Amino acid sequence: MSTAVAKKKKMSFGKRLKREFPFHLMLLPGLILTFVFKYIPMGGLCIAFQDYSPVYGLFDQYWVGLDNFRYVFSMSTFPRVIYNTMFIAILKIIAGIIVPVSFALLLNEVRQTTYKRTLQTIVYLPHFISWVALAGIFLDVLSMDGVINMALTKLGMDPVYFLGDEKVFPYTMVVTDVWKTFGWNTIVYLAAITGVDPSLYEAAYLDGAGRVRQTIHVTIPTIMPIVMLMTILSIGNVLRAGFDQIFNLYSPLVYSTGDIIDTFVYRMGILSAQFGPATAVGLFQSLVSFVLIMGGYWLADKVAGYRVF
Repeated sequence: MSTAVAKKKKMSFGKRLKREFPFHLMLLPGLILTFVFKYIPMGGLCIAFQDYSPVYGLFDQYWVGLDNFRYVFSMSTFPRVIYNTMFIAILKIIAGIIVPVSFALLLNEVRQTTYKRTLQTIVYLPHFISWVALAGIFLDVLSMDGVINMALTKLGMDPVYFLGDEKVFPYTMVVTDVWKTFGWNTIVYLAAITGVDPSLYEAAYLDGAGRVRQTIHVTIPTIMPIVMLMTILSIGNVLRAGFDQIFNLYSPLVYSTGDIIDTFVYRMGILSAQFGPATAVGLFQSLVSFVLIMGGYWLADKVAGYRVF
C-alpha cells in the first residue's frame, strides 16, 4: 500500500470535511434548486387522488381514490397517446445512437485539425438553441412553401406537408431532434475513440488492415461497451418523447400520431382544467419511467459494468 493511500485512510473525518467543504459548497445551489423545483412540487401528487378545485386548499379537497386513473385509462384516445409516445421516443433513441456513433467514426478519420475542430463546433451549435427558437425556423423551412419543398418541387417531386401530415409528422420529429442533438452526443463517442489503444491499430496495420478494416475490427468493438451503456441508459426516456419540441411544432391536424403523454397532460390539465386526471397521467408516466430507469441501471451494471452507486 502506498504512503498516499495510507495517509488518506488515516485522515480523520474532520480533516476530510475541511478539505472537501468547498466542493460541497459548490453543490449547494444545485441542491437548493432541485429541492425547490423537484421535491416540494411532489406534494401536489395527491391531486391525482382528488376531485381538485383551486377554490379549496390542497388537503381540503374531495378525495376520489383511483377514480381519476380509471377515467384516464378508459379514454379511447389514451392508448393512442401511449403508442405515439413510445413510437417517437424509441425512434429517437435508435437514431440518437446510430447517427452520433457514425459521425464520430467519420470525424475520427479527419486528419486536418482545423477543419475537424470547425466541423465539431458547427454540429455542436444546435444543441444550445432552444426549441422555441428552432420551432420558428422549422415552421418556415418545413412549410408547404418553405425551402425544402421548393427544392423538392424543382426536382420534380411533390411537396410534403411535414408538419401537417399525420403520417410524416413523427418522422419529422425524429429527424429534427437528431439534427439538434447528434453533435453534442458525439462528444461521448469521440472520447471513447480517443481512448482506444494505438497498439491495436498498429497490430491491425501489420496484418494488412486498411482504415476501413481498422474501424470495423478495432474501433467499433472497442467502443461497443460505451454504445451499449448509452443505449441502456436511454431506456428511461421511452415515455418522454420531448415536450418542448412537439409542443412547439404540432397542431390538431397531427394529434392522431403526434400527441404524446406530456402534451396530452398539458391540454388536459392547463387548457381543460381537469387537474386530477392530468396529475394521474403524470404520476403514471413518472412511475413507469422510474421502473425503466432502475431497470436500465441494473442492465448497465450487468452488461457494461456501470454503477451509479
